[in-house]
Amino acid sequence: MNLPPLFWAFFRIGIFGFGGGPSMIPLVHAEVVTRHGWLSDEEFADVLAIGNTLPGPIATKLPGYVGYRVGGVSGCVTALVAIILPMIVAMIAMLGIFSRYRDVAWIRGMGQAVVPVVMVMMAQLTWDFFIKSRASLGWLASAIMAMLAGGLIYWLGVHPGWVIGAILITALLRPSREKSVKGSA
Repeated sequence: MNLPPLFWAFFRIGIFGFGGGPSMIPLVHAEVVTRHGWLSDEEFADVLAIGNTLPGPIATKLPGYVGYRVGGVSGCVTALVAIILPMIVAMIAMLGIFSRYRDVAWIRGMGQAVVPVVMVMMAQLTWDFFIKSRASLGWLASAIMAMLAGGLIYWLGVHPGWVIGAILITALLRPSREKSVKGSA
């Protein structure tokens, strides 16, 4: 595997991924699935689900896994350095600027302007996953799962990792349609 495409893909994400790990997920999807085809949509969804159940920032877990899958250990290191380097440089620069000009109105406004952009990106990713879920599970099952997960997380305060873990275990224990069709033939 040629490591430069891997480096530049995650370097772009590191540069344009303002708002933290969750805001980077659509960018990682665009690079990894759409642009380079290193993972399929289903593989990306699985990696994202598993990554969200593990401790630590998703902004390093996704690149680490994709880099390892594409280029082994050197690919993992390359992807991690590529995504972390712009964040470190930007953080040092931005903290210096912010501490000096924190009372200026347009600096406060910049921070507040990022929130709606991240919300739109996350809504788009959620909609894409719902469409994929609807295609494989059906509209009703997808809607029930979304409402049940939302209720558990927002109203009962269950950690999202537990909800995702329960869904993964349920999917693993559920007999697949292919096996049941083959068994009846």
